[in-house]
Amino acid sequence: MSVLLEVDDLKISARRDDDSLLPIVKGVSFSVARGEVVALIGESGSGKTTIALSALGYTKPGLEFAGGEVRLEGEDVITMGSDQLRTLRGQRVAYLAQSAAATFNPALTIGEQVTESCVLHGILNQEQANERAETLYRALELPDPDRLGRRYPHQVSGGQLQRLMAAMALCGKPDLLVLDEPTTALDVTTQIEVLKAFKSVIKQEGSAAIYVTHDLSVVAQIADHIVVLYAGEVQEHGSAEQVVNQPGHDYTRRLMHAVRPPPAAGQGDESLGEHTRESPALQVKDITAGYGRKHNGMPAITVLRDVNVSIERGHTVGVIGESGCGKSTLARVMAGLLPAAQGQVLLDGDELQPALQKRKRSELQKIQFVFQMADTALNPRQRIDHILGRPLGFYLGLKGQEKRRRILELLDMVELPQDFAGRYPEELSGGQKQRVNLARALAASPEVLLCDEVISALDSIVGANVIELLKRLRKQTGVSFVFISHDLSTIASFADEIVVLYAGRVVEQGTTDHVLSPPYHPYTRLLISSVPELRVGWLEETMQTQEAQAGIDRVVTLTAVGCPFFDRCPLAIKDTCDREIPPVRQLGGGHTVECHRSEAEFMQ
Repeated sequence: MSVLLEVDDLKISARRDDDSLLPIVKGVSFSVARGEVVALIGESGSGKTTIALSALGYTKPGLEFAGGEVRLEGEDVITMGSDQLRTLRGQRVAYLAQSAAATFNPALTIGEQVTESCVLHGILNQEQANERAETLYRALELPDPDRLGRRYPHQVSGGQLQRLMAAMALCGKPDLLVLDEPTTALDVTTQIEVLKAFKSVIKQEGSAAIYVTHDLSVVAQIADHIVVLYAGEVQEHGSAEQVVNQPGHDYTRRLMHAVRPPPAAGQGDESLGEHTRESPALQVKDITAGYGRKHNGMPAITVLRDVNVSIERGHTVGVIGESGCGKSTLARVMAGLLPAAQGQVLLDGDELQPALQKRKRSELQKIQFVFQMADTALNPRQRIDHILGRPLGFYLGLKGQEKRRRILELLDMVELPQDFAGRYPEELSGGQKQRVNLARALAASPEVLLCDEVISALDSIVGANVIELLKRLRKQTGVSFVFISHDLSTIASFADEIVVLYAGRVVEQGTTDHVLSPPYHPYTRLLISSVPELRVGWLEETMQTQEAQAGIDRVVTLTAVGCPFFDRCPLAIKDTCDREIPPVRQLGGGHTVECHRSEAEFMQ
């Protein structure tokens, strides 16, 4: 294979206020051949994205090229003028961002957006671009390729939108793709379909890719070569097989060690019950909720149906399921951000008002939300001491020195230096901002923390550290957690109980060990089997399984009739599962499964 891109002794620096230079990327070298994927891995701040963006001749604001070359087919992109760069970007090198939802304009059709760049660059005329787009839809295994371009972004699933972003990048036949965390926000089943599509299309098109990620299990499935980075320097470089199976550097071994094993029983650190009470900390009973104008007391779109969940004092309940299953909606109902149409929310046995605005301040204090994206959850114009001080004043009435002392205690609690009180969010790393996000929620002295994908944007080492922190806080304070995550391995290690949601219904729940041990609900089995393993070749093996064949590339469909998993289930019973709501089967120890099949049939 011929070499397409050569990064040779690349140096990138940040300019300080005194005009001196701070080295960020320190002499990085690697190459990318046609038809191959080179992955850049390392924890946050290692320089992955900064290096990848250099292939576009681009540096982030405040950074500048300080030495070395980035040669695309022998031509140094660093020295290119603005006209050359305009031709390079989108034509020869294409960039795929993490969020497809933020990339697409909701007011334009998919086809208009997929073809726009290559038409504007004069690579293809509109007719040729439309034909090219349809070819890519088929290659990416997207449904209804002849008519897909006429749809709008909101009319396709998250996984389909992510693949459409790849189609947008590939439409102009670029030589190189820069993939920046393109699967981070996806659930496990969607992630599989996207990885499979990316891998096959890159080979078919004869292009190449730089893949930036902190998910090492994903790297093992898609990369041909891996570059391990730390603090802007290459620590290790080799084939995927070599780096994954025989890492030579201590830092690489640390990264591999931070990857949690596939979810299974016996991995958790169960609560010991030292904070137990007679009534659960939080309970939802027979909750039905959704969005849109209500008719006869029911929302236009019903997302949750007859959901029952109980969270004991000092325990963690993990909520799992694909995007669109109702996980975040459930948390919003608990917090009062979305009033339920039917059912009750109980705090310490007392019923809460459905709407946040009607709840007492003392009730608001006891349920706090930790949001997924600390970047957007923290006000960039406020110092950390102000961010943490607001709930202390609002809920606890603290002022002056007493408030200051508690702010410093909160920083200690989340293992941040006390001098961070005077910093702004932009001065903190992703993991540090998430700790501040957590400290703000803890400032109210809550009884329940609702954590919605709080580690999805963090690298494996930082994410593992945050989970260990949450475990210590649970033990120290007795706070209960509702932990929503796509990361089933983290759920397995942290949760005491698991609730499996599908299309707004609880299809399985019980203790973590019960739910992660057979017999499983067919949907639970699909989720578990879809978690990538840190093993080269796992993706190809998984795509041959019965679960993958039946379950992948299907949209979650909300339905009031029958079992919503019917059209994806390999064990579905025609004329029964599609017409009758499945019974709730008691499997012992509080373990329940909602399914027409018997316990013995689950084991087949």
